[in-house]
Amino acid sequence: MQADSGSRDCLMPETSNKSEAGSGHGCGIDVPPCPEDWENAYLKSGKETPKKKLCGYLHKFSAKAPIKAWKSRWFFYDGNKGHLLYYRTAQDVNPLGSIDISSASFDLKVGSDEDVFEIKTPSKDFILKAVNKQAMMYWLQQLQIKRWEFCTNQAQACVADEAVLPCSVSAVQLNDTDAEHAFLPSVKTPTDDIVGITAAFLPPPQPSIALQNISLKHPWIEIQNTVHSLCGNRQNRGDSDMLGFMESNDNPEHVADEDHRETESENAAEMQKDTRMKLKSPMVRKMKKMNSGFPCFAEGTGQEKVTSLQHQVLVLEEEVKSQKELVKLLHKALEAAQQEKRESCRYLTTAKEKDRLELVRHKVRQIAELNKQVEVLEMERKELKQSLAVNEEHIQELKAHVQLLMDKNQAKQQVILKLTEQLTRSMPDSITEADLLAAETLYKQQEEIEHLKDDLEAYKTQNQFLNSEIHQVTKIWSTVAQREKTLLMKCARLQAHNCQIESKYLMTLRRLQDLPDLASEHKEMVKGLIQEALQWDVKEETMIPIQLNPINQYDDYGFMTIPEYEAGDWKLLAKIQALEIKSSNLLNQEGIEKSLSERWNNLGDLSSSSDLKALLRCGVPVEHRQRVWRWIVSHRVQHIHSPGHYQNLLKKCEAAEHPASQQIELDLPRTLSNNRHFLSPASQLLPKLRRVLLAFSRQNPTIGYCQGLNRLAAIALLVLEEEESAFWCLVHITENLMPPDYYSNMLIGSQVDQRVFKDFLAMKLPKLTAHLEHHRIDLALVTFNWFLVIFVDSLVSDILFRVWDAFLYEGTKVIFRYALAIFKYNEEAILKIQDSLEIYQYLRFFTKTICDGRKLMNIAFSDMNPFPMKLLQNRREEYRLKLEVEMRELERIKAQYMREQAEHTSSHLDGAVSEDDEEEDM
Repeated sequence: MQADSGSRDCLMPETSNKSEAGSGHGCGIDVPPCPEDWENAYLKSGKETPKKKLCGYLHKFSAKAPIKAWKSRWFFYDGNKGHLLYYRTAQDVNPLGSIDISSASFDLKVGSDEDVFEIKTPSKDFILKAVNKQAMMYWLQQLQIKRWEFCTNQAQACVADEAVLPCSVSAVQLNDTDAEHAFLPSVKTPTDDIVGITAAFLPPPQPSIALQNISLKHPWIEIQNTVHSLCGNRQNRGDSDMLGFMESNDNPEHVADEDHRETESENAAEMQKDTRMKLKSPMVRKMKKMNSGFPCFAEGTGQEKVTSLQHQVLVLEEEVKSQKELVKLLHKALEAAQQEKRESCRYLTTAKEKDRLELVRHKVRQIAELNKQVEVLEMERKELKQSLAVNEEHIQELKAHVQLLMDKNQAKQQVILKLTEQLTRSMPDSITEADLLAAETLYKQQEEIEHLKDDLEAYKTQNQFLNSEIHQVTKIWSTVAQREKTLLMKCARLQAHNCQIESKYLMTLRRLQDLPDLASEHKEMVKGLIQEALQWDVKEETMIPIQLNPINQYDDYGFMTIPEYEAGDWKLLAKIQALEIKSSNLLNQEGIEKSLSERWNNLGDLSSSSDLKALLRCGVPVEHRQRVWRWIVSHRVQHIHSPGHYQNLLKKCEAAEHPASQQIELDLPRTLSNNRHFLSPASQLLPKLRRVLLAFSRQNPTIGYCQGLNRLAAIALLVLEEEESAFWCLVHITENLMPPDYYSNMLIGSQVDQRVFKDFLAMKLPKLTAHLEHHRIDLALVTFNWFLVIFVDSLVSDILFRVWDAFLYEGTKVIFRYALAIFKYNEEAILKIQDSLEIYQYLRFFTKTICDGRKLMNIAFSDMNPFPMKLLQNRREEYRLKLEVEMRELERIKAQYMREQAEHTSSHLDGAVSEDDEEEDM
């Protein structure tokens, strides 16, 4: 097989990473095709003709070389790397260079030679010239197809392991060339002497200067190729080439193809195999006979032998085709015989006469049906005959009409000829000077028109190709963008999974730390692991300077994502909370949040509807929240809103100091301590917050100012930004949404809601209620602040604003729903705690551990149903009456106590004795 490898190296340059130093012929046209190409082109006639390999001679312009000229180069496309390699000749082993097709663009220039085109890569531009225009267009289209196939295969290999992702690269796109043909019709493949493996047998185009074609930039490669060519000429004399062709019949690929055909049809494979063996023997004998007469191919006779062998192969192909037709006929006959045999066996194996009679009847019915079908077909045949006769008559009539028109046309032509002759006779014999000038001018104009037509055709061709190139580049760009998006989604999921694992690891460490029977050395080890885990963020920032989704210190509204706690346990919980939030955001940003944003983008003008209510419950995106809140507030306070009202209130505050101003000044620095917009005394929002609270104290003198209103106004300022809008939002909350006396001195409305909430908790979560009552837990100590400030400083900012979105539209029942959902969310964890002190400690921070806002929303608005507003109002009225009775009784007891205290004080003063008198009595 050495001769085989030698001829293979001679014909096609090695394109693998490691070049094999095979022997080459270097003999020009005497080199026959390699055995593999012979087998692909001729022996596998039963299969489809394989694609022509993209290779051939082109002229390459070397502008920066020592000799600036066109140089002939052998170009070969390597599909594995997506590179177009070029050699000095087809017999060379080492390439002079390569062109990266995967990142290249193609262009053809109008105004230069018709056969010149350009390949532009990010690093260098290559100017090439083909033999003719057809070859140039063929190279351009094939390079476009190869670039698309390489980029698509690379994208498919990159995302092959992501089966759950949406199909980023369709396999059908690989063979989709209809779009390219719509821009640029497919060019006919040039002849084998221009493009393909056969072109390697021909001598390369020789330049005008002998040294012009030598590459002076790559002397070492030139020397290697020259040595390889000389060695190949010595080692490959004789009949090694034809021996390689004969041995190629035993190629493993050929045997594998034969086995594949045997699996499709055993009988057909055996017949084809026998036919091929019969044909192979005389061919081999003929080859040996030819080799015995011609031990080595002589110059000038190689092409004739190739032609004769091609003719023999064509004859063999015709014989194989006839044998295939015969095999098909035999298959049909065999199937009919087997069907008849099965029916006969079925008839003979039937034991009872009744069954045999039934079989005969079944056959008779089948025959009758077939006869009916034959009759129907016969009727159709007669109808077709009749229609054929009618069509023939119509054709005869049309022929007669055409003949008549031709006669008329001939008569008109004769008349035209006669008139032309008369006109010629009447014209003067001499032509004037003006006529000559007009004729010359007309001739020049016609020449110019012809040139313009040629330019127009060239520009049309260039436009078509550039459109095709733009289409190809756009498709590749979209494929790359889809691949990048797929990889980003994959990275986001992996990052979310990593956050989940890390949070579970930290929770496990915390549970180990809380074990009472843990050994001291183990406690120290767990403590060290916790300290190391808390420093992971610092290590990640130093090791990975660019992160896909880092944990930001503040969110969109300035709230801290990781609270700063002094205690170690709280720091650990804060880290777990941040990891859970990051994991939830990464997983939600792919599908749900995107679809929700699209629904908000398509919403248009806002109006009260069930769809808007459902969207508000799911949460408003950050980019739409300001617009939605302004619409809700203005829609609900339009009956009391008047222009300039807010400015008038501010003027009143400037004129006279309000009694609540001192308390407002004390609460301003304590507003939203975990938000960066309120941390600094020089913050721009603090003066706005001061003016909003003072204006509200003037607007509602019955309330004036209550601790907690500063947080409500601060949330409104963060979203609405304008202080007047925040003022009306605070008015909407206190006067429209909350019950009366909710922010009064006695906080009656707030106390009523606490009792109503206990009833709802016992109704929705009886098991949890029994557990809390068993340990004598007073929930009002925890939930009172929830209702008063609507979960501000209790929930993480992302969930907090979702609660406010629904609260501003629906009212206080949203607070009850979310309060119940919070306990439902953490029910299992609370039930596991069996100590009242630990329960109180857990209830202090357990709302901060809730990170899945989507789950909490589903619990609030799905699991807590039914939740009628009428029931809530009835319970509030019932407990308000009871609370008023208790308050009156409390006032009576307080007044009685004050009277008794006053009487006791007066009696004590009447009978009082000085200390000096007491000392004297003693």
